[in-house]
Amino acid sequence: MCLGNICRSPLAEGVFRHLVQEAGVAADFEIDSAGTGDWHVGEPPDPRAAAAALSHGVVLSGRARVVTNGDLRRFDQVIAMDRDNLEVLREMARGHGATARLGLLREHDPLANGQDDVPDPYYGGPSGFEDAYRIVSRSCSVLLAGLRSTE
Repeated sequence: MCLGNICRSPLAEGVFRHLVQEAGVAADFEIDSAGTGDWHVGEPPDPRAAAAALSHGVVLSGRARVVTNGDLRRFDQVIAMDRDNLEVLREMARGHGATARLGLLREHDPLANGQDDVPDPYYGGPSGFEDAYRIVSRSCSVLLAGLRSTE
């Protein structure tokens, strides 16, 4: 989950979807992304995010949507791109029967060096999207390996 669901969370969704397909375990996962804000509902991923992903063979699809209380019950894990969005998710979860484990994507980044947030590239140039892609890719790889080791 990120703020508008057009940059970081679609990157994470696309990368994770790509990784599970490559691993032959796509049937074991339900993967989606959403935002905590509604500014971009219905819009496709930011073209800069899509270009960064495509340069690595990852296709981004889907349309922006807002996270719901139902998501916090339906999914086993809901992963935020930064601490601010994680706090919104925690607030949503209070008193709504949420069962999802909430966390940060960079909890799985071996190069995080104490950084919790995937930087938001929205107001920057292409290099910010490439940096976000690299962080997301590393983190998703480790996340998938951890999930597969608990099977």
